Amino acid sequence: MNELTEGIHYYINDDGYVVLTKQYHLERGYCCGNGCLHCPFQYESVPEPRRSELLRQKNNEDAGK
Repeated sequence: MNELTEGIHYYINDDGYVVLTKQYHLERGYCCGNGCLHCPFQYESVPEPRRSELLRQKNNEDAGK
C-alpha cells in the first residue's frame, strides 16, 4: 500500500488526529498492537490487560447500536 486516500484509508477526527480506517487495516493485513480504533483483527497483537479492555469497550459500543 503506497498511497493513502482520505475517506478510504483514514479520516481526521474533531481533535485533528488522523484515524486509520478498517479498510486501511484490512489492506495492511495484520494487527500492529497499538490498539487502533478500527482494528478488524480483535486486537490480537495488543498485550493484556489492554487487549481485554479494548474488546470490552468495543462490545459495549456494538451493543449500543
